[in-house]
Amino acid sequence: MTPAELLTDCFGRIAEGVPAVLDGLADDQLALRIDGSANSVAWLVWHLTRVQDDHVADAFGTEQVWLADGWHERFGLPLEPADTGYGHGFDQVAAVRASGTLLAGYHAAVFARTRELLADLTPEQLDEVIDERWTPPVTRGVRLVSVFDDDAKHLGQAEFVRGLLPG
Repeated sequence: MTPAELLTDCFGRIAEGVPAVLDGLADDQLALRIDGSANSVAWLVWHLTRVQDDHVADAFGTEQVWLADGWHERFGLPLEPADTGYGHGFDQVAAVRASGTLLAGYHAAVFARTRELLADLTPEQLDEVIDERWTPPVTRGVRLVSVFDDDAKHLGQAEFVRGLLPG
């Protein structure tokens, strides 16, 4: 298995989990915040997808699907176009409301772009430094693993919240 195949499999597992966690949930269930303040399933899926879209696009020097393919307009959220959810407070989390169909469609589009970008990835490209703001500087490989790790954690959180939803 090549590194590109391994990473594609990792992100593919997220892409399989997203529709499953959304399946059958009404918009109100997607937006429900257990205890009134926890992250909703909608926010968690939107956020994990925005992070993947933003970070993978940046790692390869391409445009985000969110902006390039009009997903920002389709969602119509009262957030800045570049917002990924990082550092969101109570009101911002509450503002992320979307249907399961919209969330699943956006994630599918992001995974398709991720898979396309990973298809020709070489081991040498994994070692290229893409962000020098950190010590040590971040390579493309480290960034991709970090995105997968973040996505997996947020998907697990969404699955947990879904299990707590009433009815």
